Amino acid sequence: MARRHHYRRRTKEPMELEVTTFLNLMVVLVPFLLITAVFSRITIVELSLPSSTGGAAEDKPPFRVEVIVRDEGLEIGNGTSVIAALPKSDGGYDLESLSEHMIALKREYSSVETASVLLEPEIPYDYLIQVMDTVRSAEVPSRGDDEQLVRVALFTDISIGAAP
Repeated sequence: MARRHHYRRRTKEPMELEVTTFLNLMVVLVPFLLITAVFSRITIVELSLPSSTGGAAEDKPPFRVEVIVRDEGLEIGNGTSVIAALPKSDGGYDLESLSEHMIALKREYSSVETASVLLEPEIPYDYLIQVMDTVRSAEVPSRGDDEQLVRVALFTDISIGAAP
């Protein structure tokens, strides 16, 4: 009987979890994630597709800018006729001339906000983005200072589609 007493199980207390290092990690990680979340933004540009159904004459705006991106160059039109044709220069599109034409059109038709950018099927996507940015806004010299440039909105409501 004495022997039985010798091998008796000792009662063990449950072990405690050590969470101090985990809490230290969370104290550092949470503010870091909150700070970096502020700098990640997603910019969304709302686009609309040109409608093939013609509405009433009263609903139609008096002027609509169309920029057609072709393999040979850019064409600026009003929906019925071509206003200007800008051929490619040095293998790329002449976006500076396009910007000048857009500024002139905006001065003439200041109330118009809509424009269409139409592409031929084989034009790379990057050119669509560059032309859209040029049609949407431009940098012009400020009124009193020719060296300081100010970004102005031109035709902000852009529709995209396939070139005729």
